[in-house]
Amino acid sequence: MGLLFASPEWVNAYVETVNGSKAYEDAAKTWEGDFVFVITPADNLDHEIRMYIDLYHGKIGPKGARILNEGEEVESEFVYSGPYNNWVKLIEKKVDPIQGLMQGKFKLKGNMGKVMRAVKAAQELVNCVIATDTDLY
Repeated sequence: MGLLFASPEWVNAYVETVNGSKAYEDAAKTWEGDFVFVITPADNLDHEIRMYIDLYHGKIGPKGARILNEGEEVESEFVYSGPYNNWVKLIEKKVDPIQGLMQGKFKLKGNMGKVMRAVKAAQELVNCVIATDTDLY
């Protein structure tokens, strides 16, 4: 049995997966930037989940990663958001994180050009989700 997607326990396991991924480290060796990932209610998810993640040179950065409390606001360079059903498609590799933006399945606040130059790193972050023992809602 896996960990519930985007739960605090899952985030801890995801951090370990990202930090242990040579493929992500290689793809993101020059990346510096943090995200808030917003998962909006859809299908089996009846509440919004927001996860903060600091990414620095192919590892989780010094600010770490965590689920944000309801109403908690944090500054981040990027906000990547979409409904839960599209996050499931992302996890199942039915949509790529950048392709999802282009198709309107996800929205990005922040410098799109910077993200577009890091396509492989974005794909490897998704691979790390897949490599984390995950149960969906």
